[in-house]
Amino acid sequence: MKTLAILLLISMTAMAGTGVPVIFDTDMGNDIDDALALAMLHGLQSRGEVRLVAVTVTKDNPWAARYVSAVNTFYGRGGIPIGVVKNGVTKDEGGYARKAIDNGRHAWSEKTEDAVGLLRRVLEKEADGSVVVIQVGFSTNLAGLLESPGGRDLVARKVKFLSLMAGDFAGRGPEYNVKEDVKSCQKLVQVWPTARVWSGFEVGRTIKYPARSIERDFGWAPKHPVADGYRAYMKFPYDRETWDLTAVLHALRPEAGYFDLSTAGTVAVDDQGFTKFTETPGGRDRYLKVNDVQRARVLEAMIWLASQPSR
Repeated sequence: MKTLAILLLISMTAMAGTGVPVIFDTDMGNDIDDALALAMLHGLQSRGEVRLVAVTVTKDNPWAARYVSAVNTFYGRGGIPIGVVKNGVTKDEGGYARKAIDNGRHAWSEKTEDAVGLLRRVLEKEADGSVVVIQVGFSTNLAGLLESPGGRDLVARKVKFLSLMAGDFAGRGPEYNVKEDVKSCQKLVQVWPTARVWSGFEVGRTIKYPARSIERDFGWAPKHPVADGYRAYMKFPYDRETWDLTAVLHALRPEAGYFDLSTAGTVAVDDQGFTKFTETPGGRDRYLKVNDVQRARVLEAMIWLASQPSR
């Protein structure tokens, strides 16, 4: 029995250093899908598929970073560095971050650093062409990285590809993550040098995370910051769109067939925040598409990963 425990500890220690290095850039606190997406990343890390090397926050309120810290700490990964935006476009505390953790139920750290500086430091440490960047909020931090000295070259050298929850490729109108900081998103599409996959508003809108999963699948932890946040965000029970979760799932399991991809092309962003895709041979942009069969598989995977018990 003792030998088995030692082998398990060795296995878990080895697993902690494996997996695709991931940077998660989020406007945590504006919508609850960010919290579920972060839970998915921890589920994937517990499976050895990813290594969350940094979380950067584009919501300019201290409770956003505190909530991220509380989630990371809950999963036993409180040492993951957290970067915060400068002069962000949303400054309110949001609908759930403070409510979920400012009650003595969860521990968090106040330790943060400048987001752009953290992005540079983390990228420098990783192998060339290895890092997957997932942006599920505004483009403020990534635009700042590109504008920093040598930032574009650093991205080109270190990043494998960028997964974004942004835009609307069904023509409904400007999407929130784009229109709230249009200038930064325009900078991103003009300068970001690697392949980019966009999960538009129309994808996550059609796949809703069920309240029954919060009630049933998170019961292994009586004090769970993600379940607490979900209950605090809106009058419970409710099912919520999975916008940010789609960007995470495709980014880290791109060959699993959860989604289809558009042809290669170019995304342009106008001054009102409309996104327009133009098919272009050799273009670095693609966007996700999903059918009814895939939706069922996607939701099942999201539920399993977001609710996976921490080790």
